[in-house]
Amino acid sequence: MDNNIKQSITILNQGGVIIFPTDTVWGIGCRLDNQEAIKRVFKIRNRPKEKAVIVLVDTIAMAQEYVQPISKDVQKLIQKHPSGLTVILPCKKEKVPPLARGGGSTLAIRLTNHPVLLQILKEIKVPLIAPSANFAGEKTPVTFFDLDSKLVSPVDLLLRGESLGQQSSTIIDCSVRPWGIIREGAVKII
Repeated sequence: MDNNIKQSITILNQGGVIIFPTDTVWGIGCRLDNQEAIKRVFKIRNRPKEKAVIVLVDTIAMAQEYVQPISKDVQKLIQKHPSGLTVILPCKKEKVPPLARGGGSTLAIRLTNHPVLLQILKEIKVPLIAPSANFAGEKTPVTFFDLDSKLVSPVDLLLRGESLGQQSSTIIDCSVRPWGIIREGAVKII
């Protein structure tokens, strides 16, 4: 395993915050089970507390630990669009810190297929919160060169690499019927 990946795992397990490439754009995050680290991410980004974050998982089984039972049709949707699709689902509130869910009762999850993130998630065995690595309301960083140095300086590690996409994920709210598209992005859903 690459030394940068090992270092990322160590830092995350110690409650740190890292910036990393994803399957869509660059993200900033920490372990979902560390409330202090989540607070730090929000502070670094100047993110409003009522704005929930996207969480990255490596498998549907990992997601299932934090959300209510995922229906077969939602599982098929997730499996059909790994990496570019974020789904909002009712969560297990006792397992998901209020800040990560914006004080609500849902969680936005995305199944990643980024090889580096898959290695990290396999080792830490907990989802990563992964809002985009920008100050709230600023331009979303697609490439390494789009990162703002003022955002990078307070984090514990910048994991070099390449994001695999060119735009943010599509977000679909599957906690309601009919499902509603919240944001058009990397995946086109008709």
